[in-house]
Amino acid sequence: MQKTALIAGASGLIGSQLLPLLLASDRYAKVIAVGRRPVPQVHPKLEQRVLDFDTLEEHAMSLIADDVYCCLGTTMRQAGSKAAFYRVDYLYVVTLAALTARNFAVQLMLVSAMGADSTSRIYYNRVKGEAEDAVRQLPFRAIHFFRPSLLLGEREQKRTGEQVGAVLLRLLHPLLLGPLRRYRAVPGAVVARAMLRAAEEDGTGIHAHPSNEISQRGTL
Repeated sequence: MQKTALIAGASGLIGSQLLPLLLASDRYAKVIAVGRRPVPQVHPKLEQRVLDFDTLEEHAMSLIADDVYCCLGTTMRQAGSKAAFYRVDYLYVVTLAALTARNFAVQLMLVSAMGADSTSRIYYNRVKGEAEDAVRQLPFRAIHFFRPSLLLGEREQKRTGEQVGAVLLRLLHPLLLGPLRRYRAVPGAVVARAMLRAAEEDGTGIHAHPSNEISQRGTL
């Protein structure tokens, strides 16, 4: 039986690469894209839910899917404050996960970050870790956390720090061997393919995927 996919953050670096994969997949009869603005794609499988994430609970009954792909995320610079960053990377993520789990979604694929740790002294990593900890408590059959290092690809909004870091990691790429492979930069398109392939396994349990594993999954 074909399934329904739900994707949040379809206009971002990873989400914009993931949405066409979901629409092309024989796995899904319907793909629901949730966001603050519509995506430009037109496809017979695609249903768009344009909404304010601050009122996500009001739209709970339209968030029914088998597989949930959460690509939501921002930066401290884009958000403008710790409170605004927390709202996007914790509240929106956890609320979406909780609502879809309540609607009997089976799997969650969540883009997190390398270094996600609820005990970290680094605020970004701590919030990412707190979101993971909250999601772990939800009754999905399978949860996949994708923890890429720096992401490669074109964004709508330029992130100068990430661009500089990506250049440096490209130069260091041949030296990042063994345990250091998890620090290799990874293209957004590779993360997208890895997310779909994880869902296709129809597994169970909680899994965290670092950059090196994402690259392996997304390039097979």
